[in-house]
Amino acid sequence: MYTVTDPATGVLVEEVPNSTEAEVQTAIGRVHAAYPAWRARTVGERAAIVDRAADLFEERADELAAIMTREMGKRVNEGLGEVGIVVDIFRYYAEHGPTLLADEALDVKGGQAVITKGPLGPLLGIMPWNFPCYQVARFVAPNLVLGNTILLKHASICPHSAQAIEDILHDAGVPEDVYVNTFASSRQIPGILADDRIVGVSLTGSEQAGISVAAEAGKNLKKTVLELGGSDPLIILDTADMDETVNATATARMRNCGQSCNAPKRIIVLADLYDEYVDRLSKRVAEYYVPGDPADPDTRLPPLASIAAADEVAAQVAKAVEQGATLKAGGRRIGPGAYLEATVLTDVRPGTDAYYEEIFGPVAIVFRATDEDDAIRIANDTPFGLGASVWGTDPARLRRVADRIDAGMVYVNRAGGSQADLPFGGIKRSGIGRELGPAGIEEFMNHKSIRL
Repeated sequence: MYTVTDPATGVLVEEVPNSTEAEVQTAIGRVHAAYPAWRARTVGERAAIVDRAADLFEERADELAAIMTREMGKRVNEGLGEVGIVVDIFRYYAEHGPTLLADEALDVKGGQAVITKGPLGPLLGIMPWNFPCYQVARFVAPNLVLGNTILLKHASICPHSAQAIEDILHDAGVPEDVYVNTFASSRQIPGILADDRIVGVSLTGSEQAGISVAAEAGKNLKKTVLELGGSDPLIILDTADMDETVNATATARMRNCGQSCNAPKRIIVLADLYDEYVDRLSKRVAEYYVPGDPADPDTRLPPLASIAAADEVAAQVAKAVEQGATLKAGGRRIGPGAYLEATVLTDVRPGTDAYYEEIFGPVAIVFRATDEDDAIRIANDTPFGLGASVWGTDPARLRRVADRIDAGMVYVNRAGGSQADLPFGGIKRSGIGRELGPAGIEEFMNHKSIRL
């Protein structure tokens, strides 16, 4: 079943049956049959439809935000902000798609050649619950402009988000068989990837989900894009305003109740600032101790997406303390519902679970670094490599440190975030490939060389 459970109360609201095997096969057949006609349309025609989709996302922002609040507990203001990024993504690819897909002329030995940029075919998208609209937009907008068709499997707690997105795309003019939503179960994914009619898969999700999907895709020689977990470092080298730095970093960590892949999960502070920063951060996150209704714009502490998610994060915090970490703030589970106080941990040592794993909730781990080199060592001592951020006042020093961090993205004097025109993705166990920006339209592209 796809289920809607109110995260604020833990009460089951609705169940939606999974797609049957026959329904999944029909869906695959639909996107396969629709591909030739969709790729035959001009780039301009496809881009115009994607631009119209941006209009509809903007018009239905309140509806989409309310659905996200109901399904996974997102604060309504954050839901509206998420839809704003979705609109930017669809507009970016509608505007820039024709240029990004233009032929590329080459001077080659003995003559000339041209590289054409076209689609590959029907794709499978497997999407997560933490950003129910944004994650879909990153995958869907560029591939619709490119000319691929899409079979979309959303998270099992987001059936109404999935349906609302499909409705918007079809209302915008995307043919019904070009974008097809399926309520397939995870157990049906291997069969979909084994089907020759599906040529690639994009997954955003956990490390374990990525390993499973990558194994099935590799076995069947399917192109893969994976955006997985992260344990992003945030390095504070110096500051001209400690209050501003604390407020900005606390807000970044607690955004979406800490359920962001590229949130700053490990905060690394040089020794001369460490004690003051930890003290002020611990006081600042106390504002996130009082649970509230995520539909109320004044709520600071919304629930996590599910009771299971809140229990898992609370268990990780307890295990960290058991293994020697110091609990500086928060850490209590609050019920009913999927609430957990915003938490600050220090003294997390190498060899303990919390040092290496991703904590997907409102938990900040703060590390003391003796100097710049030590800060970079701590930042890179992780199996993940999604994003990072560096904070300070010296531009040359900030750039030097950014260059030495092992990650797919580094932000300076801001933490994480996303924008339509900037490539998004990681290295190491954080994934394979890129989304957004010019790179985002190239992952499922046929770069065809034509020798003239």
